[in-house]
Amino acid sequence: MITTSTVLTLSLAKAFGAYMIAGGLSLFTGQDRWARVLDEFRDRPALTYIAGIVAYALGAAIIMAHNIWVDPLAGFISLFGWVAMLDGLIIIAAPALLLNLAQSMMKPALMKIFAIAVIILGALLLVAGFTGTAGIA
Repeated sequence: MITTSTVLTLSLAKAFGAYMIAGGLSLFTGQDRWARVLDEFRDRPALTYIAGIVAYALGAAIIMAHNIWVDPLAGFISLFGWVAMLDGLIIIAAPALLLNLAQSMMKPALMKIFAIAVIILGALLLVAGFTGTAGIA
């Protein structure tokens, strides 16, 4: 069992864990769908821009509510927020950078490895969120 600083950390671990498991499973069940999503982003700059705004806003909101680095779980949750915010800024300012990176990862073997890693990390976050306790030990 993990002890972290706040209940918010545990709640966000549950939310991010579920999100990561769902995203990882979708890489297994919808590889062709991800290729189409990438094509949509490349073909529709307005959609890409709006996605960047959403990622930035969500990341900024996480950082404003949870910029806590006192333990590993809290630090990871805060890092998640910073990555989302920076990802949003890159999508807004230079979307080709991330679109090209995503395109290079569209190989089936890489997608499977990435999917497994994301599912495992999501499961660890979910377990930490449900079994952890809040409060400085």
